[in-house]
Amino acid sequence: MSVIRTPGGYSVSYRPRALAVGAVCVVLAVVAAVLAIGSGEYPMAPGDVVRTLVGQGNPADAFIVQELRLPRTVTALLVGAHLGLCGAVFQAVVRNPLGSPDMLGFTNGAAAGALVVIVLAGGGSAFLAGGAVIGALVTGALIYGLAWKRGMHGYRLVLVGVGTTAILTGVNSYLITRADITDASRAVLWMTGSLDGRGWGDVLPLIVGMVVLVPLVLLGCARALRMMEMGDDAASALGIRVERTRLVLLGAAVLLVALSAAAAGPVAFVALVAPQLAKRLTKAPGPNLLPSLFMGATLLICADLAAQRAFGDRQLPVGVITGVLGGTYLVWLLATERRAGRL
Repeated sequence: MSVIRTPGGYSVSYRPRALAVGAVCVVLAVVAAVLAIGSGEYPMAPGDVVRTLVGQGNPADAFIVQELRLPRTVTALLVGAHLGLCGAVFQAVVRNPLGSPDMLGFTNGAAAGALVVIVLAGGGSAFLAGGAVIGALVTGALIYGLAWKRGMHGYRLVLVGVGTTAILTGVNSYLITRADITDASRAVLWMTGSLDGRGWGDVLPLIVGMVVLVPLVLLGCARALRMMEMGDDAASALGIRVERTRLVLLGAAVLLVALSAAAAGPVAFVALVAPQLAKRLTKAPGPNLLPSLFMGATLLICADLAAQRAFGDRQLPVGVITGVLGGTYLVWLLATERRAGRL
């Protein structure tokens, strides 16, 4: 660990390897974003994309980039960042590499809220986003309440979350069977996880999450979370209010999941994979919150680029790519944990 000392007497500690990993993720995300913006029926060279982004493109290119493609790209980056950060929080709180919103039921809760809006109320995109947020919050409160017993234990949270996921999977399947063919098709596409047709209205709630929730986690709770990884008793002895901190962290993480699901649907496995990749690359102890955020953004924008370009003229929903890659990673992780004797 290195330390930078300022003339005013302040010092900032950092890990060079973690800083390098974050920088590489940022560069990869920017390159993938430029390539993604240039993809489509009207292809654009990377140089033309960059010129248009800095305000030197022609009117036609400016319209295509700023109104049609840039909102989708920004949505992918912000959703990936949200999922990477909330995945790191969940895994640190439950002290389990499988502790992600996909496994604990929060993503399914957001999907259930959105399906109620689509199937039973016939609401538009704005109501769908609200339903996803409400569904995730209700599911979070339910899981927290069921897992509470003289405090919160990560093992109980995982068990309750897995059970809730199974129940909500059945509920979501039933809701789809109740829908007519048009609403059912719309619901299935949304549940796959898709970035098609995203506009600036989808970006705004994600920006609010970045401005409000991300600083709350990174600046307000990061130190406490590192202390809590040593155990509740040790953290309490160091002056950390464990239960209050855990509740704040879980609330912020659930809101990040809800905002992500509202913008792009329940994109699978990014929240599971990003923190683990960040931890393995940085080789640093602790929750690795900021590297996980950068890793999540990089994974999702790269997956969206692959969804647009890897299959010729046929574009796939980004959730298909993350599901295939994430499922493969999950199998590898389970095998690794079993060989290490942790499963």
